Amino acid sequence: MVGVSLKDATIPHEIFSHYCGAKVLLRPASPGTGIIAGKTVRAVLESAGVKDVLTKSLGSKNAANVVKATLQGLLSLRLREDIYHGRGLEIKKVPAPKAPEATPLPSSPPPAAAPTA
Repeated sequence: MVGVSLKDATIPHEIFSHYCGAKVLLRPASPGTGIIAGKTVRAVLESAGVKDVLTKSLGSKNAANVVKATLQGLLSLRLREDIYHGRGLEIKKVPAPKAPEATPLPSSPPPAAAPTA
């Protein structure tokens, strides 16, 4: 058993991994997309707990090598927090932009009364 870095139900960033002749491209997907992958890559991603991901298998179709390339790609994923912690940095929280204050519109003089004849 090994740990895999996930961001919600998808992977944190795109990754291209290869093992021998097998090459696998894994891309994060928006919620509700599902796992778009072939049967060997899908089996690995489902067992890792990934719910939304787009993949493309390139090169060799040898199932054993495709599985190893997929697992190698999943193990090389890192979250932003882990990268910052490894470098000894803190994640700075950006304050939400303030809404501009409502300025009252200049009042216009009341309309002039129409002359009566």
